Amino acid sequence: MPEIITIGELIIDFTAVTDKSGEIFYKQNAGGAPANVAVMASKLGISSGFIGKIGKDMFGKYLKDVLNSHKVNTDGLIMDNNHSTTLAFVKNNSTGERDFVFYRKNSADQNLNYSDINLKLIDSCKIFHFGALSLTAEPVKTATISAVEYAKSKGKIITYDPNWRPALWNSRSEAELIMRSVLSLCDIVKVSEEELLILTDSGNLLTSVAKLLNYGISIVCITQGAKGCIIATKHGIERYPTFKVDIVDTLGAGDSFFGAFLAKIVKSGKRPEDLTTDDLKNIAVYSNACGALSSTKHGAIPAMPTHEEILDCIGRIKTY
Repeated sequence: MPEIITIGELIIDFTAVTDKSGEIFYKQNAGGAPANVAVMASKLGISSGFIGKIGKDMFGKYLKDVLNSHKVNTDGLIMDNNHSTTLAFVKNNSTGERDFVFYRKNSADQNLNYSDINLKLIDSCKIFHFGALSLTAEPVKTATISAVEYAKSKGKIITYDPNWRPALWNSRSEAELIMRSVLSLCDIVKVSEEELLILTDSGNLLTSVAKLLNYGISIVCITQGAKGCIIATKHGIERYPTFKVDIVDTLGAGDSFFGAFLAKIVKSGKRPEDLTTDDLKNIAVYSNACGALSSTKHGAIPAMPTHEEILDCIGRIKTY
């Protein structure tokens, strides 16, 4: 049975690619942050599974095949006859930031009910992971929070990615309220610098981290792109630089980072609160290398590196 279970969205990413003549094409890839995390962990040798709902359409069939091909358990994946698979179109804008357009209204992933969830998968896992996109609509919001509460009651390690996508919320104030409402259930939270501000309403790093740790969170992981990451616990804060690579596409790099992060925690055999400073350093360096390498190719899942490639990066490539 899977050691890591993720719940949430499994979607189609149509990623913009420009050919030699300047024409723009959109390449179909599997996406969705929780699904990406499950695939990355599986690729690194940790058994993983995904809980969610997709349309019983050509996109849904493609997505299920992708998970199966990467040995992600799909016992918790439901194909819905009545709702379609979510589509996202992704393109870098003139400043290098990513623009997203979502086709998600009343989609399959939003219509996951608690009664749809295979609780046996949660019973067997060590880590239960979820993201904020599952909190943007009902009934998936209630289903997700109920599943997290169930996993917490079973003593599972709860991990959370408050993945900020403004277009999927009614307002920033609503997002702040809901994204913060689940923090007390979490053991590990991965945030970008912008998401840290959303969760804490503070632009000061020390203040922000203190606020999150006060919820009972054991590890706060702040991803900073080319600057690497910051790992904060009640024992202190450390910054770890990432590796110098030629960046092609950052889509899914944070998910690859976190999939590697969780895989290393499972391999450690420890709970988050028991990890030493040396443990966290090894995990951070490994995860930074994974995230860096995943930004050197197009797409999220197609760009994910192997364990051997990560070790080669650590041994060969300089950090910033």
